[in-house]
Amino acid sequence: MKFYLSSYKIGNQPEKLLALFSDNKKVGYIPNALDFTGADPQRRKRHIKTDIQSLIDNGFQVELLDLKEYFNKKNNLREKLQSLGGVFISGGNVFVLRQAMRLCDFDTILEEYKNREDFVYAGYSAAGCVLSPSLKAYAIVDDATDHPYAEQSETIWEGLNMIDYVFLPHFDSNHPESEDVAKEIQYCIQNGIPYKTLKDGEAIII
Repeated sequence: MKFYLSSYKIGNQPEKLLALFSDNKKVGYIPNALDFTGADPQRRKRHIKTDIQSLIDNGFQVELLDLKEYFNKKNNLREKLQSLGGVFISGGNVFVLRQAMRLCDFDTILEEYKNREDFVYAGYSAAGCVLSPSLKAYAIVDDATDHPYAEQSETIWEGLNMIDYVFLPHFDSNHPESEDVAKEIQYCIQNGIPYKTLKDGEAIII
């Protein structure tokens, strides 16, 4: 599996994202980090529309992949993912995204995909954060106690452990969370946790 982890939106290297894909340019856009309690429905709708249009403008065929539709339907989700060249995951609340991934077994399917060369995991902010070994540092920025899904009432502190460091987006950027990201860095330093910072526009390609 290949990874394109951006700090904000598609980032400044969309051509490199496109180059990671094989002939299959079908992308499932996952918006579930935006399911946090109190999210404005119209703002969420505009956010999703803008993200999808950005992907289309850069050469992708995009379809909405709402993980809520696959809760407790692992086989259906696996079948859907098999038709795609990759996924692109929106930023938002990393704890909410993690809950959605567990409820549809997206996390376990990703484990199965680790050795696939023809699938791309892409996205920004929370999409990269959720890959970290632990999500504890992110409680400084995101509400770890938000449980918007009736099926999941406990906070999940374990990340997907697909990278060996804490992914810290919005560093030193014109973003409302940048100030709190500095606090996340201090948390990592104080606890001896490896981390990597990204400024908005930057992306890590693995």
